[in-house]
Amino acid sequence: MKNEILSVKNLTLKYGRHEAVKDISFSLYKGDYLGIIGPNGSGKTTLLNAILGLIECTDGRINFHGEARLGYLPQKSISSDKFFPAKVKEIVATGLLSQKGIFKFYTEEDYIKVNTILKKLDIYDLRYKKISDLSGGQQQRVFLARAMVSSPNILILDEPTNYLDTKMRDELYRILKELNKEDNVTVIVVSHDLKTLGNYINKVLYLETELIFYGAYKSFLHSKEIGRYSNPINIDQIDGGI
Repeated sequence: MKNEILSVKNLTLKYGRHEAVKDISFSLYKGDYLGIIGPNGSGKTTLLNAILGLIECTDGRINFHGEARLGYLPQKSISSDKFFPAKVKEIVATGLLSQKGIFKFYTEEDYIKVNTILKKLDIYDLRYKKISDLSGGQQQRVFLARAMVSSPNILILDEPTNYLDTKMRDELYRILKELNKEDNVTVIVVSHDLKTLGNYINKVLYLETELIFYGAYKSFLHSKEIGRYSNPINIDQIDGGI
């Protein structure tokens, strides 16, 4: 039986009087790959921020079971990143800073970790390149490496394929699936691109401030709730018309 790694119980999140997320509950298990969908303003990013501990719960609770090591790839453009002029190896190494104390010195072991994740994501040959000189897909791999270098067991990504073309989008999702399967990393992805994401995830959470659907992806395709989803999916073209 799978081990529960995260439980959310009766969670409500407010900004002032505005309810961004209202009374939702769900559980994730080790090795799950969850896609979070919903219209703009439905509370998706707010939910991620609560899981990350960046905002406090108004009501309800979020519990991690066992040791939780979180990796995070936020939604943003490279031009707004404070590490924009830096080299790839330097950027990835910053993913280890949260594990250090007052003195932020990198060790030989740290650089071994950096080189290992760079090789795993097939960007080792870019380690001395400036991030500004890379393509959008290469940049996303660098920031994924930064999120992964501390060996998280839960990886959280907010719209990771924004500004990527179809080929780069598929490649990024393929890499995430490998991390999910080979390293048993639990993956949580917010995305508007359920048609592509559906090739990789095993669960869907559909949010419109309140929880509209939570369960298996294939069950969602045949549920009445799919009629509320704004980006239609042709299920006859998925998994041989499941």
